[in-house]
Amino acid sequence: MRVSRIDEIDIEAAAARLRGVAHRTPVLTSSQLDQRLGGRIFLKAENLQRMGAFKFRGAYNRVSTLSPAEQAAGVVTSSSGNHAQALALAARLCDTRATILMPSDAPASKRAATRSYGGEVVEFDRYTDDREALTAALAEKLGATLVHAYDDPSIISGAGTAGLELVEETGELDALLVCTGGGGLLAGCGLAVRARYPDTRVYGVEPVASDDWQRSLAAGRRVRVDVVSTVADGQQLATPGELNFAVARDLLAGILTVTDDEVVDAMRFLFERMKLVVEPSGASALAALLAGKLDVRGLRVGVTLSGGNIDAGRFASLVQP
Repeated sequence: MRVSRIDEIDIEAAAARLRGVAHRTPVLTSSQLDQRLGGRIFLKAENLQRMGAFKFRGAYNRVSTLSPAEQAAGVVTSSSGNHAQALALAARLCDTRATILMPSDAPASKRAATRSYGGEVVEFDRYTDDREALTAALAEKLGATLVHAYDDPSIISGAGTAGLELVEETGELDALLVCTGGGGLLAGCGLAVRARYPDTRVYGVEPVASDDWQRSLAAGRRVRVDVVSTVADGQQLATPGELNFAVARDLLAGILTVTDDEVVDAMRFLFERMKLVVEPSGASALAALLAGKLDVRGLRVGVTLSGGNIDAGRFASLVQP
């Protein structure tokens, strides 16, 4: 793996490929949020990205660089939803086809959206099946390119363009909080922001129920945890990505964890006070701030809202008092 070669040049190249294709999502602020936390908070609203999440950045960056032969053979991945939708859309835009393994308990709205973008969905059991082995076997069977949801240099570079755009608008930040699952957004945004502003403290945020990053960082190596249920289904992973961890561990000031209740509180705040619909995984970074996991008084802080793909019924059931 080319860990040492993933840098700001790769992210800037990704930004050039995405220009005019991906949305340059807004950076939002809230005077009430600033007053509550005592700092200046900047929210990178990737819930307003194409297909509703930051994942489109990495997926398009990867698919757009396939050779003609690779495009003819198609792409394969496994995903609980957002990467699935992103890859299906990127494949359609690049005139290739996508086959996606999705957990059988992934939200129905995400499965439907993936199919609507032209992706073929194959289901598996996230609790008993080996997703990596299944995905590799399917890619070999189809002769297709395996596009990993997060453990890939092009995915990391594409995701990092969100962080690049953030600091292009805000200037220097004291801290950056990034929603963390496999670690593509964390590694990419960490690289992008620290390349511009080396003193920015970067924190990943994950559910208490899936604290693989926190345990791995403490151990100095990737640790595998049991996958248990959490409302933040997009962060429901057993271990950090290999490349992602290698890139991110030296950039991190720490990993923060949040409970399901804290995530829902953040979703409710975003909806009631900022009129934003954000899915649980997308709200986790803000949840850490609202729950007081980091003192940001007097600081300039960037926060990723990584996605907004949640159906109306589930959203209502979660945020109602």
